[in-house]
Amino acid sequence: MVSAPQPPACFDAVLARLEAILERAENLLDVPAAATPDWRAAIAWRWRRGRRGGALQPVRRPHAIRLADLHGVDAQKSLVDRNTRQFVAGYPANNVLLTGARGTGKSSLVKALLNEYARRKLRVIEIEKQDLGDLPELVDLVGDRPERFILYCDDLSFSAEEPGYQALKAVLDGSLAATSENLVVYATSNRRHLMPEYMQENLEAHRVGDEIHPGESVEEKISLSERFGLWVSFHPFRQEQYLDIVRYWVAWHGAAVKDAPRLEREALQWALGRGSRSGRVAFQFARDWAGRHRARPTAAAKRDRA
Repeated sequence: MVSAPQPPACFDAVLARLEAILERAENLLDVPAAATPDWRAAIAWRWRRGRRGGALQPVRRPHAIRLADLHGVDAQKSLVDRNTRQFVAGYPANNVLLTGARGTGKSSLVKALLNEYARRKLRVIEIEKQDLGDLPELVDLVGDRPERFILYCDDLSFSAEEPGYQALKAVLDGSLAATSENLVVYATSNRRHLMPEYMQENLEAHRVGDEIHPGESVEEKISLSERFGLWVSFHPFRQEQYLDIVRYWVAWHGAAVKDAPRLEREALQWALGRGSRSGRVAFQFARDWAGRHRARPTAAAKRDRA
């Protein structure tokens, strides 16, 4: 009787290796629920995704900017502040979309609101665009908390094919499950409708009587941005607004100004070199001016940064 051929000696080792790989794959697919954080550890959080799922990480040193530090955006600041006060007080409030020119204070406004209302249990959770698919998990995590949460998405822009696009639409409005009353979404973007626009989409428009109706591609883009109940637009600063911001931050840094015309001239040259008269550019120039003039931070500045 002929015996069956025996497998090579290395076969068992290969099989064991394959089983180990399969076990690791099963562990990765079995994503555990996000661990409940110590909510006393911070007022600001970041959602981070690892191999085994997402988790909240505390921001140990939140930005200390205040509402009073934001100049040239009084109308925008008033609108968003009012909406946030309603939210913190437990009254109805809208999701907010902040759009417009770069460096004009969109992100800074969200940070300043956190500092303004942290004592009234306002918290901010920052989430990256690529992690927006985790929104249902995040909403469930904070749903039963007594704090009030701003879910903050900075510099948001994507295509309709990205998974985060649909997840954000569902959280804003349209999911079978209701969004928690203690959470709103504040997003910043350079695009009004959060998505790129193409010339071809204008050709999809069709006429009904005397009216022009947008095509399906445009309607799809509008369907996301219109889920934000409050739209706030930020515009490039005029020259005098820019110089006012420069003077504020120079004083904040404790720099003496003995030659005001020179300060203004150099500030305008600085902005010209960067192609923008924005609040960010004004702050950067003020830091450069203060450093060159050996300025020390004022007592107020040291307090604000503490």
